Amino acid sequence: MQKLKYERPYIKKLNTGMLNKFASANPAQAFDAIEGIPVKKLIEQYGSPLFVLSEKRIRHNYRAALRAFNTRYPKVQFAWSYKTNYLSTVCQIFHEEGSWAEVVSGFEYQKAVKNGVNGSHIIFNGPGKKREELLAAIENNSLIHIDHFDELYMLMELAASSSTKPRVAVRVNMDTGLYPQWDRFGFNYENGEAWNAISKIVQNNKMQLIGLHCHIGTYILDVAAYTKATTKMCGLAMRCAKDLNNPIEYLDMGGGFPSNNVLKGVHLQSADSIPSVDDFAEAITTTILNFGFEKDKLPLLILETGRALIDDAGYLLGTVIANKRLANGRRGTVLDFGVNTLFTSFWYDHQITPAQGTSTHTEPMTLYGPLCMNIDVIRENINLPVLDPGDHVVVHKAGAYNMTQWMQFITYRPAIVMIAESGETHLLRKAETLDYVDEMEQTPELTKSKAVEK
Repeated sequence: MQKLKYERPYIKKLNTGMLNKFASANPAQAFDAIEGIPVKKLIEQYGSPLFVLSEKRIRHNYRAALRAFNTRYPKVQFAWSYKTNYLSTVCQIFHEEGSWAEVVSGFEYQKAVKNGVNGSHIIFNGPGKKREELLAAIENNSLIHIDHFDELYMLMELAASSSTKPRVAVRVNMDTGLYPQWDRFGFNYENGEAWNAISKIVQNNKMQLIGLHCHIGTYILDVAAYTKATTKMCGLAMRCAKDLNNPIEYLDMGGGFPSNNVLKGVHLQSADSIPSVDDFAEAITTTILNFGFEKDKLPLLILETGRALIDDAGYLLGTVIANKRLANGRRGTVLDFGVNTLFTSFWYDHQITPAQGTSTHTEPMTLYGPLCMNIDVIRENINLPVLDPGDHVVVHKAGAYNMTQWMQFITYRPAIVMIAESGETHLLRKAETLDYVDEMEQTPELTKSKAVEK
């Protein structure tokens, strides 16, 4: 008979009687396959940890969001937020669906061009545009969203010697009742700075002011904030047409729509408490339609949402390395991925489930990554069945930001695969190796000529 592994007894408090106001946690159910493909098989083929993306879910999310807006408003255009996930395959799927590209750096701009996006369908945002990047955007007839006066003055200088009038918009920040107010980017609405920038552009006559842009925050749960922002943007557009004889072609309302991930520190957040894309669409489109624009002069509505379109299309698969008891008696479980790989664990209490059958007994535990850093905590507190070394887990809704904000730190970054609509799996990015990490290094002669003392 096989000898069972010894584990020190652990006393767990049993609460009996009626449920308390926080209800009770349901035991974690095994999540052993993604779109019919066993988690174990994916890990055996591509290694652990491993990111998995679903083409079917990405396309479904995009089409649902577009439908939410274009059934309410006649002129809608989405622009895929490259910073959310700039894997070329992901971007190309969104572009196939009809999305433009929204980029915030020269690097992302180059990726959009390489992905075959027409220059006129690239929106260039961000506060750090360089001279040569602005020149490229002007030559490609891209939409340049001006962030600050220094950028505006640089554009004026470039436009003066260009045969092409740059197509520009002004980014506006404003008070929408959200705290903290996002006033780092763009020109402020309330103190008149935005109107000052608008006036300078029109008076300069070397650029085409064709749009207004705002992005009021991230993971916004207050639909009313978009009503306030849209009202102010419409007011600016009307004023541009009336006072400056400069009609505005489009209003870019940015992104910021939440996914169904649970934010850290939010009390009893659930899927029912998160507004849907339809809720945001209703608030934004109703405001524009009721503002007083003539029907044939309605502005194009641009949306740059990222997180809400891809978060739930991504999974992170991992493996248990070890278990230990912490000083307070709590179980600590060490996984083979850390905060360098799952960067959004700083923001979210991700749903994490076992990938194999387990006992119904659960206990509270802390999930750690493998990094030799005290901050490497995946979940501070989660009820899970006891997980043994070699068991697999699945992190849900990991498609946004993790593959752009991850770090090669202490461990290699993992592979990324996509499950196609056909059910086949495709490798999108190989797991890193030492040769890859060392590729950009150079070893000068000064270290080669010295003997190492033993």
